[in-house]
Amino acid sequence: MRCKRCAAVAAIGFAVVYHRGRTYGATRAERQAPMPGDDLVDSPQVVATHAATLPAPPNRVWPWLTQVGWHRGGWYTPRWVDVLLFPDNWPSADRLLPDTGLAVGDTIPDGLPESRCFFVVRELEAPRRMVLESTTHLPLGWRERRRARLHWTWSFVLEPVDHGRRTRLVFRWRARTAPWWITAGAHLLIVPADLVMSRGMLRGLRRRVAAAPSPSPR
Repeated sequence: MRCKRCAAVAAIGFAVVYHRGRTYGATRAERQAPMPGDDLVDSPQVVATHAATLPAPPNRVWPWLTQVGWHRGGWYTPRWVDVLLFPDNWPSADRLLPDTGLAVGDTIPDGLPESRCFFVVRELEAPRRMVLESTTHLPLGWRERRRARLHWTWSFVLEPVDHGRRTRLVFRWRARTAPWWITAGAHLLIVPADLVMSRGMLRGLRRRVAAAPSPSPR
C-alpha cells in the first residue's frame, strides 16, 4: 500500500512539474494564440509557452534578447544552472555588449565549436519578434551514427503594456523529434527541466532590464 501511495504522489508531482514546464507564466489565451514561427515545425510532439511582464518598454528589452547565445550574452539563467549543466558557458552578461546585433540568416552559437550546435535567425522585427530555428541541438555522435533528429523553433514576442512602460514577453518552443527514445526523453527530462531554465531566464531578464538605466530624455 505504501509503495502505491508513493507512486501516486510521484506521478502527481511529475504531472504538476510537467504542466508547469510547458506553461510557466503564460495565460491560457497566450498558450492558444498563434505565434511567429509556428509554421516551421510540422506536427510537433512538444510545445511549451512561457511568459512574463518585464519592467521596461520593448525597445529596452530587445537588445538583451538579440545578444543571447554561447559566449555572447548567454541565456540569463542562474549561474548554478550553467555550472551544473553547461560548464563551458560563460556567466550570462549583466550589461549590453557591443557588436551583438542580428539579421535574418545569422547563426547564434549554443555550444563549443566542435559541437556544431547553433540557432539560425529566421524572423526578426525589432523590437517586436524574433524566431530562432535549430536542427543541431543533439550530440554530434547521435546525429551522425544513431540518426537522431530534433527540429525545433524558439519564438519571442514582445508586446507593450501599461501604456508602453512595461513589456509582456511571450516565448514558445516547438519540437519534432525522432526516434521514439528522443521523444520520450524530451517529455520526461527536457520539459521538466524547462521549468527551471525558462523561469530562470525570465527572472534573469527581469532583473537586468530593471537594473539598466533608462535613456536620458532629450
